[in-house]
Amino acid sequence: MHYILDAVLNSFLIIGCLLSNPCTGKAQQDNNEPVNIIFDTDMGSDCDDVGALALLHAYADMNKARIIGCVYSSGKVPYGAAVVEAINIYYGRSDIPVGAYYGDDVGDPVDKMNAEKLGKDKTRFGNTIVFNRDAEELTRLTRRLLASQEDNSVTYVTVGHTKGLYDLLVSEPDSFSSLGGKALVKQKVKRWVAMGASGADNEKGRYGKDWNFSMNGTAPYTKHLLEHFSKPMVFVTCGTDVLTGKSLKAKPADNIVRAAYEEWLGNFNGKTLDDQRSSWDLIAVYYAVEGLGDYLVSAGNGHIEFDIEKGCRWVKTKTKTNQTLILQKPGTNKGFSDYLNRMIALPPKSR
Repeated sequence: MHYILDAVLNSFLIIGCLLSNPCTGKAQQDNNEPVNIIFDTDMGSDCDDVGALALLHAYADMNKARIIGCVYSSGKVPYGAAVVEAINIYYGRSDIPVGAYYGDDVGDPVDKMNAEKLGKDKTRFGNTIVFNRDAEELTRLTRRLLASQEDNSVTYVTVGHTKGLYDLLVSEPDSFSSLGGKALVKQKVKRWVAMGASGADNEKGRYGKDWNFSMNGTAPYTKHLLEHFSKPMVFVTCGTDVLTGKSLKAKPADNIVRAAYEEWLGNFNGKTLDDQRSSWDLIAVYYAVEGLGDYLVSAGNGHIEFDIEKGCRWVKTKTKTNQTLILQKPGTNKGFSDYLNRMIALPPKSR
């Protein structure tokens, strides 16, 4: 019965979003085709990765995005790929390829979201992947996916560390493409959208370390990407005070998104869905699909100056570079939170 009620709710919520300004920002490709996205995550260290993938599926249900693949590029918690697959299954897209990094040298060593517990509950969530090594090797998958796409058509979104994209960039030719990683990326990728460089734009021009770009062994890979990635780079830095999670309270028990938020909030922080969580990763997905919309603004011309030890800072320039820093418009916390909460609570179109 709840599937019927969800379907009715889904229709009303989608209509509401289409009629409201927040959904009418610069969206999709120039020809209004869905945005082709590879989603790269460190699923497990925080629940906003889960919210980000849920949001991406909601956009796919609206035909605003096409998820061509998901990769888990943080290896110290070996269950992230399982949660990714479980989310894809919940939204009726079990056919989305899932890849994972097989090493254990990068990433948060603490399973804050109980990804092991969630990933091993195959009866509840229907996933076949449990350990990262059950998924396709990350670089093999990203090369395979890119080789089959049209030129300049893929938005590569990272809401975690930068190891996966680095490995792609330095990869060697293989059976999927005669191009090396740098040439393959230049040919197939349209832009890189990253949740990263938080705090880089500050009045005193100070360096700062953020989780995705500088912590848990990822800094050298970030530096290499900033120096060698030739296509447009967009760094989304906001989301601390944009809270999401409370809209999941009415979701059914088999909703992996609700379960993951509850695990992270309750078991790691002693909180509930009413306390909610910051929405950094969701906002990166929002930008990748909607553009600036009603909530975001560009910091203007500039580029990231990155130091492995000190972190990064945004340096303003007179001329445009291939880098863009995204900030949040003042006074938009509640409106943005309400919009994202509505979106991640939308029932899957397939149910």
